[in-house]
Amino acid sequence: MIALALAWSLLLTQAASFTITGAARSVQPGEVVRLTIDTGRPVAALQVEAFDVEFVPFRLTETTWQVLVGIDLDVEPGRHTVSIVATDTPETFLTTRTLIVEPKEFRTRRLTVEPRYVEPPADVTDRIIREADELNAIWKSRTPERMWSAAFVAPVPDAANSAFGSRSVFNNVPRSPHGGTDFRSPAGRVVKAPAPGRVVLAGDLYFTGGTVVIDHGLGLISLFAHLSAMNVEPGATVETGDEVGRVGATGRVTGPHLHWTVRLNGTRVDPLSLIEATGLPDSARTNGLMP
Repeated sequence: MIALALAWSLLLTQAASFTITGAARSVQPGEVVRLTIDTGRPVAALQVEAFDVEFVPFRLTETTWQVLVGIDLDVEPGRHTVSIVATDTPETFLTTRTLIVEPKEFRTRRLTVEPRYVEPPADVTDRIIREADELNAIWKSRTPERMWSAAFVAPVPDAANSAFGSRSVFNNVPRSPHGGTDFRSPAGRVVKAPAPGRVVLAGDLYFTGGTVVIDHGLGLISLFAHLSAMNVEPGATVETGDEVGRVGATGRVTGPHLHWTVRLNGTRVDPLSLIEATGLPDSARTNGLMP
């Protein structure tokens, strides 16, 4: 685990003792950081904002809260402010911390291919736009209930590659970075839910083929793509380890594998980072803080 670099800067309406610690695989673009906040006394509500995104904290005890903060792929390295607002009517407390994001290099591949291999045919344009709008609405949704309580787990037992965040340039035209993790899974492998949640989409999409999307609550959403079979329906609730589908090669792919995308309040984060951040024990929290 790479120690977090969090600098303290305290701005309160009265003297108050907030203790904030962090845990993460690393502090880089595409990573998830788990913050634990001890307010010193009970407060009615807590708000956390970083990178111009609001992340939803959840209460563990009367005075202890946690929040998962996503560092999007496009976040620039450097110092970024994390704002924490505690409300205990009629008082409001503002605390800020500086999160130091380290640079990360994502691999880029450059290919020259026939246009028909990268440009969808014109007759599917409407479908692509419709499906993109549907997914964008899901990414923006914020279910107020936290449905998970334990660490996230891998949906398949197979090894993952390092494709998250990689860039592709086809015929000198940059494409969007790879926003998920791919697992080298054989066709037919059972895909299991990585954590409890509610199925919000199960269907065939142009790019991702057989697709299942699970809302875990508090803006945390999983998407599983290229499935050969889907064993859940929208509205169903799942628990960790429940079968949601089977690995396939549907959609725009060249062979069977599992693609897992995670969005955390709209930020693009590596699912493997989510597993690490939710699984680190409290003893792994670092006090790498500067006055």
